[in-house]
Amino acid sequence: MVDLNTISHDIIQAAIEIHKELGPGLLESVYRKCLAKVLRDNGYDVKEELYLPVTFRGETIEDKGYRIDLLVDDRVVVEVKSVEEMKPLFSKQTGTYLKLMRLQLGLLINFNVPLLKDGVKRIVNDYRE
Repeated sequence: MVDLNTISHDIIQAAIEIHKELGPGLLESVYRKCLAKVLRDNGYDVKEELYLPVTFRGETIEDKGYRIDLLVDDRVVVEVKSVEEMKPLFSKQTGTYLKLMRLQLGLLINFNVPLLKDGVKRIVNDYRE
């Protein structure tokens, strides 16, 4: 099994390739689809726009309460943004997805920056398998 650091490295490298080729300013959906394609081409299992139900006190309240942009190898959540300013809410949202899914690592990637490395944030949940 590939370790989380390798998966996250490969996701970031794929995002950098896309950013170099397309540049900033496109829709999030375009970057999400491109990132999914590159990762699949590199052998990863990628689920797009995965719905996550909301449960409250043991009952499912909403089947489609949350939508995760990408789930890579069922282990890393990727939230894709194309915004002028990253809001703290985006990190909290990604952290909530990790907690609900009992996963350790998420990547928040904003493609609307001059250098992509400035648009990448790792979100870590302390959940252990």
